[in-house]
Amino acid sequence: MLEKFLPREKFDSYEDFKENYKVNIPENFNFAYDVVDEWARKEPEKTAMIWCNDHGGEKIFTFADLKRLSDKAANLFKSLGIGKGDVVLLVLKRRWQFWICTLGLQKVGAISVPATIQLTKKDIVYRCNLASVKMIISVSDDIVVKSIEAALPESATVKFKALVDEPKDGWIDFNSSLEAASEEWTRPVGKESAGGADPMLMYFTSGTTGMPKIVLHDFTYPIGHIVTAHYWQRLNSGMLHLTVSETGWAKCGWGKIYGQWICGAIIFVYDMDKFEPDKLLRIIEKYRISSFCAPPTIYRFFIKEDLSKYDLSSIKIACTAGEPLNPEVYHQFKKATGLDIIEGFGQSESSVLCANFEWIKPKPGSMGKPSPLYDIDIIDENGQSCPPGIEGNIVIKNLDKYVPPGLFKCYYRDEDATKRVWHNGIYNTGDVAWRDEDGYFWFVGRSDDVIKCSGYRIGPFEVESALLEHPAVLECAVTAAPHPIRGQVVKATVVLAKGWEPSENLVKELQNHVKHVTAPYKYPRIVEFVDELPKTVSGKIRRAEIRNKDNSNA
Repeated sequence: MLEKFLPREKFDSYEDFKENYKVNIPENFNFAYDVVDEWARKEPEKTAMIWCNDHGGEKIFTFADLKRLSDKAANLFKSLGIGKGDVVLLVLKRRWQFWICTLGLQKVGAISVPATIQLTKKDIVYRCNLASVKMIISVSDDIVVKSIEAALPESATVKFKALVDEPKDGWIDFNSSLEAASEEWTRPVGKESAGGADPMLMYFTSGTTGMPKIVLHDFTYPIGHIVTAHYWQRLNSGMLHLTVSETGWAKCGWGKIYGQWICGAIIFVYDMDKFEPDKLLRIIEKYRISSFCAPPTIYRFFIKEDLSKYDLSSIKIACTAGEPLNPEVYHQFKKATGLDIIEGFGQSESSVLCANFEWIKPKPGSMGKPSPLYDIDIIDENGQSCPPGIEGNIVIKNLDKYVPPGLFKCYYRDEDATKRVWHNGIYNTGDVAWRDEDGYFWFVGRSDDVIKCSGYRIGPFEVESALLEHPAVLECAVTAAPHPIRGQVVKATVVLAKGWEPSENLVKELQNHVKHVTAPYKYPRIVEFVDELPKTVSGKIRRAEIRNKDNSNA
């Protein structure tokens, strides 16, 4: 399948890869037809996905199964009047039906909006009205169902609602409706044909600094993830890949569908009730997972287990993304397993932007080097490229000449927000980093999160990373707090691990710890102990909320 998109697949070095990687975009490309159905035509019995849950459930899907079920889903959607340009909210956790719905919606030209089960009534109302959602498909979880039902009276565009687990009065039973739908489906032509530059997918941003925005991707988005899957996650046909992510996050698009199936890899889905390190490690051992990707938090839990109890020898590649990787976690995991953790970096707005690709040796804590898809630079406030060691904003340049597949089209229905970050052929990611003499990029923080204290610029990640090495610290957020003389000082908001209690002695201990681990001027002059940190529904820390509270009390 890769030969369909890549004039050249193999490269001799990172420099060769960066200079000579090219990708073909088929006319009117539609992933459901041109990848999944094409696999079904060429190798119908080829395994596409293995799904299991905590209750003994297991399903194995071939590409022929996916074609048949997505054709039925397309007929089901069409019977409801869901067609090209209509918007469908998918609140499906890790249920196997997510993949069937996604492919079926692509076949009718509708737009998928993946969403987490953690959404409240307010979140659902906001999303439905901003995106003009026409249908909601959800798991049958009581809390989720109640939130959706409470939101519907204030969500005027929603016409249909369906459940994929247990049937419920007033809701479409998705499973029985899918079973009853016809398998006969023909790819539409003319006005109903969907692909290429047509809208396909919407992600809501994390909302760390304000209300979430809608990231709009078109049908070429999956092609951008060839680099993600084949060159970062290093997947090839037949490899069994597990990305730990609920389907409501953009990380699902990175690791659980698009690039993986283009490569012919097998997607492994563990529909866990809740994350338990031992259970996940047993699953990896049982199914012989060959490629694994998870946020650094998962690895932090793993290294607290006795990893010698598990046979992890099947894993050939371990990747991470979503937040910066603490070097201490990298070293402990490698000591226990012999595996490097291969870090990558990107956004809901993109495919992988930087990564530790196969030709370069990972540097613990670095997000690697730029993807060949994007012309990436680090610039200062004057728009000039920063020399090595100098922090600046990560940008993608020359977008007036070429917009690569994988990059978002706009913030939907928010022209001002789009223009703030994308103008004059440059997209400013809003992330701050620096590069070293070898060309590796190092994450500092969101531009809004960088602390300016007595002439110094201090990124929260390095201070948080230092604090997390102390056994007393379970979680922490580092922010700027107002100061009458220095302007701003470093503040650490800390959630303590079990067995530790707040005290002035502990404050001093943590401050001294940071002074010894990193540059002394970066130590937190203020330490506040809290029971929990403010977070978005995607689990990202809302540092802006901490800053705003401190500024209002100043």
